Order: sequence, then C-alpha cells, then structure tokens
Amino acid sequence: MGWVLAIGLAAVCFAVLLIAFRLPRQCWEATAAALLLGLAGYALQGNPVQPGAGKAPPEEVDAPDTAPGAAERKAGPRGPLGDPLLMTAAAFARHGKYADAADFARAAADKDAGNGDAWLALANYLVGHAEGNLTPAALYSYGQAEATSPGNPAPAYFLGLALAQAGQLEQGRAVWADLLARSPKEAPWHEDLTAKLASLDAFIAAQRGQAPQ
Repeated sequence: MGWVLAIGLAAVCFAVLLIAFRLPRQCWEATAAALLLGLAGYALQGNPVQPGAGKAPPEEVDAPDTAPGAAERKAGPRGPLGDPLLMTAAAFARHGKYADAADFARAAADKDAGNGDAWLALANYLVGHAEGNLTPAALYSYGQAEATSPGNPAPAYFLGLALAQAGQLEQGRAVWADLLARSPKEAPWHEDLTAKLASLDAFIAAQRGQAPQ
C-alpha cells in the first residue's frame, strides 16, 4: 500500500507541475529524474509499517548556499519564491546540478524575457556549470539581467565576481568600480562593495608585487 501511495503522489506532483505551472518540455526529464530519485530513496529507507517516533524539532540552522543560490535571492523582489521554475532551479543548484538548474532558469527567462531574476540566475548557473569560467552564454545572460533590471546592483556585482574568479582581475575590478561609482553612498550594498573592491585592489597589487594604494 505504501508503494502505491508513493508512486501515486509522485505522479500527482508531476501532473501538477505539468498542468498548473506549465512545466516546459525541456524540464520534463530533469523533473522526472528528481521524482524517481525520491522514490529510490523511499525504496532504500522507507518502512511504512514501522510506527512513528516523536522527536523534538531541531534548532533552525541556515544551510550554506552556493554562490548562484545567494545571487538568486539578491536578484530582486521577484526572486525564486515567486516563480516555481526558479525555486526548482535553486534546489538543483544547491545540490551542485548546475546544468539542470540552468535549464529551469532558462525556461523562466523564456516564459518572461523581462524577468531579470531569471537571467541573473541563468548566468550564475552557467558559470557554475562551467566550473567558474565565464562563457559567452553567461556573459549574454548577465547583460540581459542588467538590461531588464537597471536599478538592481546584483547583475554587475556578480559579473565582476565571475570575471575576477575567472582570472580577469582588471575587468572584474572595472565592473565593480563602475557599480560603486553609480551607487549612492546610502545604498545598503555600498559599504560591502567598497570593502570588497579594496580587497581586490590589494590582491591585484600583490600579484604585481606592488604595495596596495
């Protein structure tokens, strides 16, 4: 009976995603794989005849997030909590499955080309999938995120970060310096960005064997 309920619940979940949320075709395979993985876990550990045991709720602890996940939450008011596709993408990213995460983020961008959150998430997931390399597709997605969210500092911030992590230190610094110059001093990110830019300057100076300015 437990197996019947588990399989039925998985089928219902897939149907809801397909009908209610209009899950794009390119995401069907990844979604089905996730549901099958859940069933496999049930097969290994599930025991429907075992009685439940009460347990005190654990203390809430903030789980560490990948950089793309953090980027998506900072992307703006229409973040992943407002879009099931971006929620699913973030779940895949937290497990290091950046290719699947990028598929869902791309579907969100295809659904709404003006969704800067989707473009930013897609850019970060593409960088994650490329193991930190800034690909042309990721660079284009950062540009789209900037164009669709002109008042949002996140696209420029994460573009600068991606450039610096890819070894393009001067280019990354230029992006951050431009963002800082455009940011009002009372902006909540101004102090943090100033500190990070100073750290990057010190690192660049150390690479050149010079004393930081």
